[in-house]
Amino acid sequence: MRTSLGMNADLLPSEFLRHRQRNYEYMMELKEENLLLHFRREAGLTSCLECREDLHWGWDSPLSDLRGQVTGHYLSAAARYIHTTGDPFLKTRANHMVVEIAKCQEEHGNGWMFPIPEKSLYWLKRGKHSWAPQYVCHKCMLGMLEMYTFTGNRQALDVLLKAADWFVRFTADISPDLMDEMMDWEETGGMMELWADLYAITGEEKHLRLMRLYERRRLFEPLLRGEDMLTNMHANTTIPEIHGAARAYEVTGEERYRRIAEAYWDMAVTRRGMFATGGQTSGELWTPMGMQAARLDDKNQEHCVVYNMIRLADYLYRWSGKKEYADYIERNLWNGLLSQAHWQEDNNNEIDCDILHSEWKKGLVAYYQPLAPGSRKRWAHKTHCFWCCVDTMLQANTIFQDFSFYLQGSTLDIMQYHGAQCRFESEGKTMQARVEILPRTYQNIRYSTVQREYPSRPESWAVGITLHSDSPMDLQLSIRIPWWCQGTPSVSVNGTDASWKEEYGCILLTGKWSDDTIIVTFPKGLTVHRLPDEPDTVAFLDGPLVLAGLCAEERALYGDPDHLETILKPANERRWQEWLPNWQTRNQPVNFRFKPIYQIGNEQYTVYFPIEREKAKRPVS
Repeated sequence: MRTSLGMNADLLPSEFLRHRQRNYEYMMELKEENLLLHFRREAGLTSCLECREDLHWGWDSPLSDLRGQVTGHYLSAAARYIHTTGDPFLKTRANHMVVEIAKCQEEHGNGWMFPIPEKSLYWLKRGKHSWAPQYVCHKCMLGMLEMYTFTGNRQALDVLLKAADWFVRFTADISPDLMDEMMDWEETGGMMELWADLYAITGEEKHLRLMRLYERRRLFEPLLRGEDMLTNMHANTTIPEIHGAARAYEVTGEERYRRIAEAYWDMAVTRRGMFATGGQTSGELWTPMGMQAARLDDKNQEHCVVYNMIRLADYLYRWSGKKEYADYIERNLWNGLLSQAHWQEDNNNEIDCDILHSEWKKGLVAYYQPLAPGSRKRWAHKTHCFWCCVDTMLQANTIFQDFSFYLQGSTLDIMQYHGAQCRFESEGKTMQARVEILPRTYQNIRYSTVQREYPSRPESWAVGITLHSDSPMDLQLSIRIPWWCQGTPSVSVNGTDASWKEEYGCILLTGKWSDDTIIVTFPKGLTVHRLPDEPDTVAFLDGPLVLAGLCAEERALYGDPDHLETILKPANERRWQEWLPNWQTRNQPVNFRFKPIYQIGNEQYTVYFPIEREKAKRPVS
């Protein structure tokens, strides 16, 4: 099994690092008293509620059944920031929040630490429904778990253990049949995964029992039988439950759990198909297998689903080493997480600083990524929404570095190319590795030799890999050949062309490395992604980037989808020192521009276009 090096990795300057920084800035804007309000009120430590503009509304309002869940997400995200960056301000705040929640738990006196009333869980036992109380409990306990895991905060673990004891008592008289009913009634989040994580820490039988009790048998057993349980089923209820099976496999070694996770992936992705962006849902439900055409609407691709499916792909990659999972992660990083959060308009040409910094030039998070013709993203308000996707966004923008490097024995897998670095040990030696997209693609170009070499926008991604060790290290590099690569990659080591072999879709390089620079160039071009049930309706991709057409309605395009130069051409490709990933239609009745969907903010856009193979129409004069 591979080990992710995410715990020892960080981002390099890139769009992903900019998103992470915007996420941090938003977290620092949120007020500690608002994040702790519902915990304190539930514990009777405050009774006064002042109605203020900056008070949390929406799903975190005082009357919401989901109040307080954002605080758990916040602590999870804070723990990861603290581990990665060592930020002292966030560390002080997060540690203080743990102290305050511990006071609330002490006030309750029975292990309850949550911002909702205990009776909401007892209602579930009696078949009386409320809105996902166990989901709220999971998010709050996960915040404590990750404060311990990533920062070593022992008080957070103590709070979690006392909360776990509350659940031990609560579930003591719950039969598996009653638990089946309760899990069908309400969303439980990642409870099974949490208990598996806690069991890995404590080794205590009571935590293993909780893990097994939270198996969703009515989902797991049909999956093992190969039945399609997912069509029109709520996606984000089930994915965290599958995370539970995946983590249970890792902590118990029981193959049945692994088969459940693999069967889910086969049902959700392999057999179902996906939209060009990587999503598979519409209205939060799994689309029918191979039938996405009728599901293009204003509620495609829930942000939480993107995040959780990336996490599942990471589990499966670590077990199998199959690059299809890393390909999936790449598609969803660029066209999902990057596209649906922390958008900010590029205003390099602006002079008016008031306009430059106005809020309408930014977007916090989009619950959905619409794919219907003439769509528009709907961005959340900073304090008036707190949808589940706002809360998940806090965590999602801290994990970008987690999927770049994996280690198995003396093999280093390099799987993502957006810019990251890591440090690891092997055979008593320490190695530093950096991976970044080189300037010859869409980054800054400063050297005249490169400028002359590429008079037009290059049709390749060049990836630079640098390795440094104080003493030479025997290491095999496995470098993913991305699904969008067109042609044979070229590889150079320290400026000299290098021979390599391909295995399982990866470039393999074996050597003794100390101070070395490897450049891998992946040829690329435009590709199409066809709707499986309407193959003449396509989306366009430039490498891994889904392109969105800046038009407000469905339009048929004329040309040959097997020869995309008949339909699209480069447009506005250069600005100062930078290549821009823009395109434009050609020979259409009305021509219009395309740009990557992750750069779309407030514009109306269309992703899928019916293609008619007639002779291209001449533009209207």
